[in-house]
Amino acid sequence: MAGRPPTTDCRQQGRRQQGSHLETARAEAAVTPVSGAAEVAAFLEQAKSLESVATRTQTSGRLIFALDATMSRQPTWDQACHIQADMFREADKIAGLEIKLVYFRGFGECKSSRWFSHGDEMAKAMSRIACQGGRTQIRKVLASGLKEARGDKISAIVYVGDCMEEDVDELCARAGELGLLGVPMFLFQEGNDPVAEQAFREIARLTNGAYGSFDAGAARQLAALLKAVAVYASGGRDALLALERRGDAGARLLIEQMK
Repeated sequence: MAGRPPTTDCRQQGRRQQGSHLETARAEAAVTPVSGAAEVAAFLEQAKSLESVATRTQTSGRLIFALDATMSRQPTWDQACHIQADMFREADKIAGLEIKLVYFRGFGECKSSRWFSHGDEMAKAMSRIACQGGRTQIRKVLASGLKEARGDKISAIVYVGDCMEEDVDELCARAGELGLLGVPMFLFQEGNDPVAEQAFREIARLTNGAYGSFDAGAARQLAALLKAVAVYASGGRDALLALERRGDAGARLLIEQMK
C-alpha cells in the first residue's frame, strides 16, 4: 500500500548490509600497507644508492694492460707488479677504472684475466706469473682488444714490451681497426730496439694513441706515464689536462705524444 512505512524486517536487513560494508572496509584497510615516514626514507635512500651505482658504472673506464712476459722482460715485469697499483689509485680519484691483464710468453701462450676493479687483486694475479722464453705475440694482444671493443667499449690499451718479431703489416692492419673503433693504444718500449720502435710508433699513430720509451732503471718514468694513461682511461682528455695543470710530468709527456 502506498505511503506504508518499511517493515521491521526491511530495516534490520538494511542495517545488516551497512554493517557488512563497514566490516569489508575495515578488512581492506587492515591489509593495505600505509608507508610511514621511516619506510619513505628507506625507499629514498635505496633509490639514491642505486643512482650512485648507475652513475659510477656509466663513468667507469675499461683499460687493457698488456705485457710481454718473455724472459727478457723479467726485471720490468717485477716493477710492473708495483706500478699498476699506482694506476688504480690515481684513476680512482677521477672515477672507477676496470683493468684486464693480457700477457704472452713461452711457445704460443697468450692469456687474459677477468676485469679487475681493485689494484690488489690484479697484483696478486701478476705475482703468480713467471716469465718464459719465447717470441712476441703482439697480434694476439691486438685481437683481444678488438674482441673486447666490439663487445663493449674500452677506453684504451696499454702495451709494455721490448721487441717485435712479427709481420708489422699484419699488426698495423689490426691497429687500424682499433683506431676505427676509437680505442687508442699507448705503447711503452723498454730498451732501444729500432724495429720495435718503428712498429710501436706506427701502431700508436694508427690508433691515435702515444709511444714512449724507458730503460730498465726508469721505473719512476714508466709509473708516471702509466698513471697518466689510467687517468685518461677513466676521465678522458679533460681529466688528463687537469692532471697536467697540477704539474704532473707523466701527463705532460703523454699529451705531447698525443698531439
